[in-house]
Amino acid sequence: RPRYSSRRMLQSVRPAALWLQLMLASCLSGLPQPSSGTSTLPTAFNITWSSINFKTILEWQPKPVDYVYTVSIAGKKSNWKKKCIYTTETECDVTDLLQDVNDTYTAHIISEVQTHEKDVEEPPFSISKSFTPYKQTIIGKPGIQSFQFNNEHTKLLVVIEDPGTPYRLPDGSLKSIREIFKEDLKYTVYYWRASSTGKKQETTTTNTIEISVDKGENYCFYTEATIPSRKEFRNSLESQIVCTGHGQNSFNDFGIGLLIAMIAAVVIFILLIVVLSVILYKCRKAKAEEKAMEGKPLNHV
Repeated sequence: RPRYSSRRMLQSVRPAALWLQLMLASCLSGLPQPSSGTSTLPTAFNITWSSINFKTILEWQPKPVDYVYTVSIAGKKSNWKKKCIYTTETECDVTDLLQDVNDTYTAHIISEVQTHEKDVEEPPFSISKSFTPYKQTIIGKPGIQSFQFNNEHTKLLVVIEDPGTPYRLPDGSLKSIREIFKEDLKYTVYYWRASSTGKKQETTTTNTIEISVDKGENYCFYTEATIPSRKEFRNSLESQIVCTGHGQNSFNDFGIGLLIAMIAAVVIFILLIVVLSVILYKCRKAKAEEKAMEGKPLNHV
């Protein structure tokens, strides 16, 4: 009887074992894999915080089909709160959940099927980047409330208007960014002679600034807010450019001139109505007299 060594026996068994493993793997790969009822729902991506003057909108993709989103937000110092529950939109105004502007917030965008039943398992969700309103909201355009030359026409006093926010003070009025940033808010006014392009600048920690100017010259200027404590988003959007006019001493003068023009227009309009009424009255009176004359019998000679 022929004898086989253990090495030769192993060599003859290995191909058969390998073949069995391949067949088993092929069969198993065709079997359905276990999954939860909600794990197949798409989750949000491209989650962004869009915030101007503390008005904050959370945006994401994609548009949901056969499912809805719910936004849940928490800060390091606050508990989870839900907003835009069961929404089919891809944005959510979360301003009212971020009133502690110094807190750092994180949002969960939850994908779920709208139902009144309690889910056995947690639905899938995506996590946003952290967001701190005080450090990251964009500051909008400040305004030029007024400007005025001094009597010698050597100084130009500019009064700057703070951008507003959606948050309210105890008396119900809207907070300005000054109420939030306080001494951390600065304004820079960039100005130049209307007849040149050389630009200068002055900075103030208040809302008024006095600029030294050349007597008799007209100037153009704009302002920009700055938050020095920030590492990014330090500067605001630029205000509109305002220019002083010939013979015009202040921004308010333009308003007074406009008011005078409007009053003059109203007076002229009233005078036209009176004149037309008089003319119409005389025309009607003349026609009435003419009809009365036609109705009288003629005297025979």
